[in-house]
Amino acid sequence: MERLWGLLRRRAQRLSSRPSQTIYKRVEGTQQGRLEEEEEDREEGVEPSAHFCPMELRGPEPLGSRPARQNLGFWAVAGRRAAPYLVLIALLIFTGAFLLGYVAFRGSCQACGDDVLVVSEDLNHELGADSHQGTLYWSDLQAMFLQLLGEGHLEDIIRQTSLRQRMAGSAGMAALAQDIREALLHQQLDHVWMDTHYVGLQFPDPDHPNTLHWVNASGRPEEQLPLEDPDVYCPYSATGNATGELVYAHYGRSEDLQDLRARGVEPTGRLLLVRLGMINFAQKVASAQDFGARGVLIYPDPADFSQGPHKISLSSYRAVYGHVHLGTGDPYTPGFPSFNQTQFPPVQSSGLPSIPAQPISADIASLLLRKLEGPVAPQEWQGHLPVSPYRLGPGPGLHLGVNNHRASTPISNIFGCIEGRSEPDHYVVIGAQRDAWGPGAAKSAVGTAILLELVRTFSSMVSNGFRPRRSLLFISWDGGDFGSVGSTEWLEGYLSVLHLKAVVYVSLDNAVLGDDKFHAKTSPLLISLIENILKQVDSPNRSGQTLYEQVVFNNHSWEAEVIRPLPMDSSAYSFTAFAGVPAVEFSFTEQDGPAYPFLHTKEDTYENLHRVLRGRLPAVAQAVAQLAGQLLIRLSHDHLLPLDFGRYGDVVLRHIGSLNEFSGDLKARGLTLQWVYSARGDYIRAAEKLRKEIYSSEESDERLTRMYNVRIMRVEFYFLSQYVSPADSPFRHIFLGRGDHTLGALLDHVRLLRSGGSGALGAVSSQVVPGLGFQESRFRRQLALLTWTLQGAANALSGDVWNIDNNF
Repeated sequence: MERLWGLLRRRAQRLSSRPSQTIYKRVEGTQQGRLEEEEEDREEGVEPSAHFCPMELRGPEPLGSRPARQNLGFWAVAGRRAAPYLVLIALLIFTGAFLLGYVAFRGSCQACGDDVLVVSEDLNHELGADSHQGTLYWSDLQAMFLQLLGEGHLEDIIRQTSLRQRMAGSAGMAALAQDIREALLHQQLDHVWMDTHYVGLQFPDPDHPNTLHWVNASGRPEEQLPLEDPDVYCPYSATGNATGELVYAHYGRSEDLQDLRARGVEPTGRLLLVRLGMINFAQKVASAQDFGARGVLIYPDPADFSQGPHKISLSSYRAVYGHVHLGTGDPYTPGFPSFNQTQFPPVQSSGLPSIPAQPISADIASLLLRKLEGPVAPQEWQGHLPVSPYRLGPGPGLHLGVNNHRASTPISNIFGCIEGRSEPDHYVVIGAQRDAWGPGAAKSAVGTAILLELVRTFSSMVSNGFRPRRSLLFISWDGGDFGSVGSTEWLEGYLSVLHLKAVVYVSLDNAVLGDDKFHAKTSPLLISLIENILKQVDSPNRSGQTLYEQVVFNNHSWEAEVIRPLPMDSSAYSFTAFAGVPAVEFSFTEQDGPAYPFLHTKEDTYENLHRVLRGRLPAVAQAVAQLAGQLLIRLSHDHLLPLDFGRYGDVVLRHIGSLNEFSGDLKARGLTLQWVYSARGDYIRAAEKLRKEIYSSEESDERLTRMYNVRIMRVEFYFLSQYVSPADSPFRHIFLGRGDHTLGALLDHVRLLRSGGSGALGAVSSQVVPGLGFQESRFRRQLALLTWTLQGAANALSGDVWNIDNNF
C-alpha cells in the first residue's frame, strides 16, 4: 500500500510541475458566445493538429498580471493539441445520444427486426438475401403489407367460392381442395402439403328421410307434418323414434328448463320446441337430455334476427342446419386422430346425444305453437311468429323419426408455410374453414378468400425481402360444419408437437356477419395486442375513425364492448381448450341484431351477404384482412412475443369475486377457498417477476430472448389440467374447458349450497347431476384439481425450480 501511495505521489508531483493551461471553446446553445473553460494537461511529444477547428481565445491579461503574450502562445499550442480529444469527445457524445434514441425507439416498436431488408419504392423489385440496405421498422412493414393487400380481389374470390359445391366428403370439395393446393404452390412458400383424415360423418338418408307426425290418443302416428327443408338435419343426432307431448322451452338453456319446471310444466318425457340462438344446437340438446326430454325440435324465430323496413330476413319455410355433438372433432375417435379408424376400438364421445333432434322451419313451428295449451309463456319468451300469445304447453302428441346414417369420409386439410429466420420451430397459425353446408358465403367463403389473400400478400412481402422471425403456417380446414372436425383431428394427431411449437392460432371463420359491431372472441393473452392493432386499422364504415375509435364511441370500456370468450363451435376453441394454444376469432356483426339470418341455411349466398352489408362487403372483408395480417406481423416478427401473460391474474380475480359470495356458506361447513387465493397470488408474483426480468435483460441476447419467448408462449398450456385424462376430458382448460376440473364447474357446484340441488343450473357447463345437492367430498376434489393447476402455472412461469418462490 505504501508503495502504491509513493507512486501516486511522484506522479502527482510530475503533473504539478507541468504548466497548466486553460483552453476555451465556443459552446453552441441558447447563450451565444458563451465560453466554457476546460483544464488540459500538456502532453509531451504530441504534435499539434494541422486542421484544428477555429477557437475563440481570451484576450490579454490586465496590467499587473503575469505576462499575457507569453501565456498566449501556450494557449494556442494547448488548443491545437487538445483538438483531437475534443473531436473524440464530441463523437462519443453524439454516438451515445444516437444509441439512447435508438433504444428508446425500439422500445416503442416491438416489431422491428434485426436483419430485415429495406424494400425499394417499386414493390415488385426483389432484393437478394444479402442485400442489407438497412432496417425495416414496423411502419415500413405495415405500409408494405397494406399496399400489397390492396392489390387483391377479395370480393371476386368470395363470389367464386360461394358458387362451388363443397360439402365435406363431396366431389366438389375434393376439386376445390386441389385448386387451393395449386394456388399455394404458385406462391413464395417454403412448404405446401395436404393431410387426409378418415372421419365418421353423419348424413341424411335420401331413401328414408326424417319425419314428423301428429299422434292420436293411443300414441299411433297420424297426419304427417311436412318438413319443408328435407335436406336440413342435425348431424350426430341420435337415430330412431321419439314420441311425446310438445312443450315450448324458449332457447332450451338449463335456466329456461328450470323456469319451465318452476311454472308447473314438466319437460321430462316430452318433446321440446326451442328457438335458435343464445347457445348452440349441441348445448340445447344436452340440456334437454339432462332434464329427461325425449327429443328436440329447433326453429328460427324472427324475433331473434334484425328487424326493420330495410332489413332482410330468412324465408319462413327455411330451416337451419346445425350439428349436436357437444364437442369438436370426430366423435367416434375421441381423443385420437382419425388417420385410420380401424386402429382404434369402437368408442364414442360422451358429447354424443342419446335423444333425436331435428331442425324445422318457422312455418312448421307456427303450426305447433297454435296447438299448445297450458300457461302463457313469460313476456320475454314471446316471439314474432303469427301466434299470440305463445303458450308453454303441453300440446298434442308428436312422433319424431330421425334416420340419419354414419359414413366414413375422407377430409383433407391444406397447409402452406413460410419458415421463420430465427425461431423457425415456433409457428404462428392462421386458418379458415373451407367446407360448407349450402352456399356458405358468410360461413366459409369469406374466411377462405381472406386466407388466400393473406397467403398472396405475405408471399409478395417475402419476394420483397421480408422474412418473419417465426414461421407462418396457413391452413385451409375441412369438416368444419360437423364441429371443427378437420382442425381438431390435426390437433389430436400432433398434440405432442404443437403444444411446444404453436404460438397463437388466428381463426377467419364467421368473420363477416354484418358491418356495425366488432367482436374478438379470444384468449386473455391476446387482449392487449388486439387493442394495439385496433388502433392501426381504419373502420370500414366510419370515415376518419379507426376500429378502436369506433368501438369506444358509445362505450368507453373497449374491452367490455369487444372481447368475448371463445365459443365451442369455433375452430379456435379446440386450440385453446384442448391444445393450450392462445387463439382468437374476429367477427363483424349487425348493430341491432344478434345474428346474420342466413347462416347455416341454403340462403347463405353471396347476393344475400352483399345485401345485408348494403354493398360494404369488400370494405369489411378488407378490414378483417388488415386486422389479421397486422396481428400476424406482430406475432411472427416481434423480438419478444407480445402476449400479456399477466392477464390471467385478472381472470382468476374475476372468478374469485363470484366465489366470494359463498365464502360464508363454506365457512359454516368448515371449508375455505384460501388455497385458490394463495395460488392466484403466486401466479401474479411470478408474472411480475418475469416482466421485470425481461425489462432488465439485454434484447440482443438471442439465447435469453428465446428462453423468455418459450415461457411466454406456453402460459396457455399451463392452464390445461394435468390431473385429468385427455381421452376422458379433452377440454382440460380450467377456465374455458368442460368438466369437474374447471373453475366454472366449481362455481356451479358451490351455488348448490343455496339452491339445495333442485334443478340443473350448470348441467351443460359442469356436468352437475340434476337432483343432487352440494357434496363436500366432490367440492374438495374440485378445489384440489383447480388449485394445483393454477399453482403449476405459477411455478412454470417462474422458470427454473431454484427461482420458484411461492407462499403456498
